[in-house]
Amino acid sequence: MELQQCWEAIRGKVCSRCVDGDGYGNCRIGPGRECALQQYLSLVINAVERVRSERVQDYVTELRAIVCAQCSQQEPEGHCRVRGEVDCALDRYFPLVIEAIEEVRVQHAV
Repeated sequence: MELQQCWEAIRGKVCSRCVDGDGYGNCRIGPGRECALQQYLSLVINAVERVRSERVQDYVTELRAIVCAQCSQQEPEGHCRVRGEVDCALDRYFPLVIEAIEEVRVQHAV
């Protein structure tokens, strides 16, 4: 799957709803921070592509193993303060991210 197609699909589903946005799809994350969706996009796509399930939890398990394990915010024992405070856009909007990537996957399958 192409990274840019996935990013555009994710932006269409998530960015206009994101609490860190302006309601029109423009990001307002402050200086010194980067959106986890954009920062880990290739890993996120990889995690979603590895799963074929109706259960979101199966995708979350893959997300934790592939993406969260690489994130500097997660502690070695697996705890994440950012995720715990519901301040991780990737975690907060993951069901929408799955939906966007799956739609791109279906488009590529046809």
